[in-house]
Amino acid sequence: MTPSIPTRAWLGDFLLLAALWGSSFLFMRLGATDFGPLPTAGLRVTVAALVLLPLLVARGQVPTLRRHFGRILAAGVLNSAIPFALYSYAVMHVTTGTASIVNATVPLFGAVVAWLWLSDRLDWQRWCGLAIGFTGVTLLASRSSAVPGASTALGGTLLPVAACLVACACYGTAASYAKRYLGGVHPIATAMGSQLGAALALAIPTALFWPAQMPGAKAWFAIVAMGVLCTALAYLLYFRLIERAGPSRALAVTFLAPVFAVAYGAVLLGEPVTLWMVGCGLVILVGTLVSTGLLRWGRTATRA
Repeated sequence: MTPSIPTRAWLGDFLLLAALWGSSFLFMRLGATDFGPLPTAGLRVTVAALVLLPLLVARGQVPTLRRHFGRILAAGVLNSAIPFALYSYAVMHVTTGTASIVNATVPLFGAVVAWLWLSDRLDWQRWCGLAIGFTGVTLLASRSSAVPGASTALGGTLLPVAACLVACACYGTAASYAKRYLGGVHPIATAMGSQLGAALALAIPTALFWPAQMPGAKAWFAIVAMGVLCTALAYLLYFRLIERAGPSRALAVTFLAPVFAVAYGAVLLGEPVTLWMVGCGLVILVGTLVSTGLLRWGRTATRA
């Protein structure tokens, strides 16, 4: 049983991590507008790997990375390279608020993958939660807000929302992959190695799709901010939050990050915040809480 830790010991990390991850959607939009989705993702993970490298060396975890090199690099492709590229594409076509709300479905996919791959049991309440959550996504996708001037070809906003869902599925799969193949590996080795793996996977696509005209200072600032703050620093905060508050509270960051993302989008990008978005977000939130077992009702609610 996890010992009780005062809220003040982890609340600061919790709020800061939610704010950082919420801002990643804003920075992705600013970066991808000039760089394009693939270079944006490639530069983001490269910056993060360079920032984490000195910490890896200082903690003496280079041998750990060498021992698990292949598996950690594969985790980086699944947990960073693919989803970062998909989200960088998506935010060019739908509002950052919409993309961030869809991102709250990561635990839904995590529950499904754990059930299929790790034989994690899903009772009837958790199945109901999955149904509720994906219903919320369907409703959100049916009336999602497009970015002004974005192409409406290939299904309008449906394709970008689908890209977000595939990215969430990658995140959910990566969680089970890490549990199965990277259990006990030092978090710094996993964090730095995964960013290195993502950087290697995206190196050629980044070069092939490099913009013909050099992006401006705003786009470069967004890239650096994503790599340093939203990826490298966020990883460190996330692992520390797991240690201080436990995995369940760390998981709850996923639910708060869209609040920051919607606020950033509304204030800094002038994106609309509709009652439909808020309502669908609440449906997704309830479904996610129920599907992950964080919210229960009836007799099972008294279970220790």
